[in-house]
Amino acid sequence: MILSPIIISLKVALTSTFIVLILGVILARIFSFKNFKGKSICETIILMPMSLPPTVVGYGLLLILGKRGFIGKIIDNIFGTTLIFTWEAAAIGAVIVALPLMYQNVKAAFLKVDKSYIDSAKNLGASDRVIFFRIILPLSLQGIVSGTILTFTRALGEFGATLMVAGNIPGKTQTIPIAIYFAVEGGNNKVANILMAIVVVFSFIVVFLLNKQMSVKVKKSCKYKIE
Repeated sequence: MILSPIIISLKVALTSTFIVLILGVILARIFSFKNFKGKSICETIILMPMSLPPTVVGYGLLLILGKRGFIGKIIDNIFGTTLIFTWEAAAIGAVIVALPLMYQNVKAAFLKVDKSYIDSAKNLGASDRVIFFRIILPLSLQGIVSGTILTFTRALGEFGATLMVAGNIPGKTQTIPIAIYFAVEGGNNKVANILMAIVVVFSFIVVFLLNKQMSVKVKKSCKYKIE
């Protein structure tokens, strides 16, 4: 009963983090270096899940992915099944709510890259693709790593959107946050306490490592400035 939510949560968190990592880098590249009509509106849509309640995001996904929804109908017609009440739906919910974190971290890292490196590469005849993969991406690695860590922890702790689209099916869609909620509701404090302890310890380790990483970055930056 305790092991199952942990496995499902890790599966959902790892899957969504991988998807968000790819989407976050692609979107950050587009919005950092390209100008096009409607850019502000598109960027606002990407960031909106940060300000919306997770249950609202989940309900929106339910309308889209359900059998009567636009995407839900397509999936049902092609595969004869539905994403609703599956761990894949939980992963999709985690992707939507965690994407803004990755996007903001990666975009900030891209914009901090010294433009003199980019200009020098252009003068030497390097293409935009070469500049991105050989200069921008390596110099932004620390921001990407930070965004990935925050994305993973956010996906691991997602509750509202996951519950709306995946429900609470033990052994199938029941993640740690959902298991804790229903354990408390059912008076099973022992299970709730164990799961809570696991999440708290794991989150502490992740945040500690992230802060340590940022501290090292600040120290190196100060050292270079002094020199």
